[in-house]
Amino acid sequence: MRSLDIIVVLWVMSVCHITTSICDELDHEDAKFCSGGLKVTYPDRVIDGCAIIPQEFREKISKVWGPPQVQLTGVNEKRKYTLLMVDPDAPSLMNPSLANWRHWVIVGIKGSGLVRGDIRGDELSAYQPPTPPHGTGLHRYQFLVFEQPDGQTLSLTPKEKSSLGNWDPKPFVQRFGLTGPVAALQFLTQNHKD
Repeated sequence: MRSLDIIVVLWVMSVCHITTSICDELDHEDAKFCSGGLKVTYPDRVIDGCAIIPQEFREKISKVWGPPQVQLTGVNEKRKYTLLMVDPDAPSLMNPSLANWRHWVIVGIKGSGLVRGDIRGDELSAYQPPTPPHGTGLHRYQFLVFEQPDGQTLSLTPKEKSSLGNWDPKPFVQRFGLTGPVAALQFLTQNHKD
């Protein structure tokens, strides 16, 4: 990330810390991440564009709600897809030493199910809710959907299974020839006590 980008992100974060009402939708670099029409639905919050989670939902998203429903229309219903969810800001934006903390990996999702929001498949990493540590500011939680080639059995290596932190999804994507991402979405949230 360039110095100017960091300054813009820090400015937006400081403004959003003061008032989240102007930050429900992002207008800077983070907003460019979202593409392809992906929709993530928690019990009381639908996220269909890059956004900051308002204070009133932060504890629910971290401690109360389970995995969201994930929906993507316009995909090939006869193909299979992979869903990745990562936090590139672990443990904090200023010190991402555990970057791309793996929050969720599901492979073999049928396109027909993805269209309906039914993302059953092989869960390689069980869902871990967004739980930014206290005092670390906003974290980006990124959802990426890739199309799988036919006949592939996807798995994590023993090294990848040994830790959720410091996971680089690029080798995983390359190893299995995944196409995309065909859609991406992110939201920003922080510890509910901050």
